[in-house]
Amino acid sequence: MTYSDFGNKFTRHSGITQLMDDLDEGIRAGDEMIMLGGGNPAQIPQMTELFQQHLSTGLSNDSLLKALCNYDSPQGNKEFISNLSSFLSNQFHWDIKEENIALTNGSQSAFFFLFNLFAGKGLQQDKRVLFPLAPEYIGYEDSGLSEQIFVGNKPSIEYLANRQFKYHVDFERLVVDESIGLICVSRPTNPTGNVVTDAELTKLSQLAEQHQVPLLIDNAYGLPFPNLVFTEDAKPFWNNNTILCLSLSKLGLPGTRCGIVIAKPSTIQAISNLSGIINLSPGGIGPALANEMLKDNSLLDASNHIIRPFYKHKSEQAITWLQQAIPSAKFRIHKSEGAMFLWLWFEDLPISDKQLYQQLKNKGLLIVPGSYFFPGIDKDWRHTQECIRLNFAQSEANVRQGIDILASVVNPLLA
Repeated sequence: MTYSDFGNKFTRHSGITQLMDDLDEGIRAGDEMIMLGGGNPAQIPQMTELFQQHLSTGLSNDSLLKALCNYDSPQGNKEFISNLSSFLSNQFHWDIKEENIALTNGSQSAFFFLFNLFAGKGLQQDKRVLFPLAPEYIGYEDSGLSEQIFVGNKPSIEYLANRQFKYHVDFERLVVDESIGLICVSRPTNPTGNVVTDAELTKLSQLAEQHQVPLLIDNAYGLPFPNLVFTEDAKPFWNNNTILCLSLSKLGLPGTRCGIVIAKPSTIQAISNLSGIINLSPGGIGPALANEMLKDNSLLDASNHIIRPFYKHKSEQAITWLQQAIPSAKFRIHKSEGAMFLWLWFEDLPISDKQLYQQLKNKGLLIVPGSYFFPGIDKDWRHTQECIRLNFAQSEANVRQGIDILASVVNPLLA
């Protein structure tokens, strides 16, 4: 069978497809496989109870039935959009109205729309997406319609106590020129748990405005919800040149596939047009459920008092176990400032990250090789093959058992 260029590009192997296949395999394998690779959020009992409560409310007032039995507009559920715009305006004093918000079938589809809206082949000049701080989210790598659409910027590395480290935006290396159509950063960053500082974010925003390109902030784990942000000094950020992407997935609702795009009206209109052509309309169950949580303020309250403390504790616990299990001075952990992952660096690892992935998989542990997280970065940089991502959101027993398997494989390699 002969495919088009589009078909050939989007049917080949990709990191995000492997991750999702592994996620499915880990779930189906049950106790035979320790699944510390994918991005599946934890099932927090208090959140499950809260969802059940609001599902019950949604059934009793017919909002869920209405969502199931009707199409929304391509922009998304108007009642949720209206309530969310009021919430953001009141909470942060942002100039947000209904025309500043669109919903998508998950953040992944939003990134596909936005990357190809602002970058790729153009009438006057081809444009690219700039990632100012690699490593970045695995799902970005293969989402461009054009080849060579992404360019990444190597980080500067700050070495910290207790065998930890932190990536920073290396502004001295960062090049923003006429070839850049969009600047994109995630906060907190998947895979590292890095939270770009307020100062770094302000500087990136100023660069974006100076070069008349949007700044896209992937906020799937961030503020104000689900607030998987462990550092105390990070503030929510948005202005008219910012495209802020939120998600319901990390609240514990990945099955709803609901992404939220906050941007200036012209960008929202473009997203709505794309959504209408490709999807007809976004799904309505997630917005209907989240709308109930907005009404009683449980969306923000649960993010601050249930979700954030839960993941912060899980992170601290996993770091302690890792540092005890792997004593080598060549082993470092990125400072955990948010999200649900730990980014592990094995300096001078004698095998590649993908070989390590295979050895761990053979022993019943699934992680994600780090080299998939460097879009637009030269893969000859050895650092890209010395890191892995580990999900600490699973049960204590699984995380501890997974760390034991990891230590049994890497300790001889680092000796």
